[in-house]
Amino acid sequence: MRARVVLASAAAVLLLLVDGGACAMYKVGDLDAWGVPPPSKPDVYKRWAKSIHFALGDSIWFLYPPSQDSVLQVTPQAFAACDLSSPVLKLADGNSVFNLTTPGRAYFTSGTPGHCLKGQKLWVDVPMANGTYLQPSASDLAALAPTPAAEAPEGSLPASAPAGAAHPSPALRAVAGAGSVAAAAALSFALPLLL
Repeated sequence: MRARVVLASAAAVLLLLVDGGACAMYKVGDLDAWGVPPPSKPDVYKRWAKSIHFALGDSIWFLYPPSQDSVLQVTPQAFAACDLSSPVLKLADGNSVFNLTTPGRAYFTSGTPGHCLKGQKLWVDVPMANGTYLQPSASDLAALAPTPAAEAPEGSLPASAPAGAAHPSPALRAVAGAGSVAAAAALSFALPLLL
């Protein structure tokens, strides 16, 4: 009987956590695959990233042929220079998911030489839990200097917004795979507390 009560309580906590902070998974660029942008859309990744209001816990999904490409998470300096020599993280399975768990900017580029210089690179801005954005660092500003898109996504709150300020409703966000990451994390966290 106690096991049923614990399981029911864990399920209730899980539903509250997932419902209150639905996470989303976004396919990078909304394209068929992560690749060199077509000449007709050289800024496809920049436009795509600016069109989405990411939140902590969201994920970005890179889909690509593993024999032909990879994804590198890089520093702002490496992003600006298209330097592939010392990535922060390399994803090369062709179906790579990166969880956005830290506020600030995250930088990605193709691991195939020459692709970054052809525009196959992406940066995303992740706000704090209250929906405000961190002020860009000097490294962030330098990395984005050639492309004047260093501002927060359109419609976002300024970095000076008060704590607890409203942010875009999860209902307005394109949610695909809602809560899958949060559900696992919430269950692994809540179950030991209830026992």
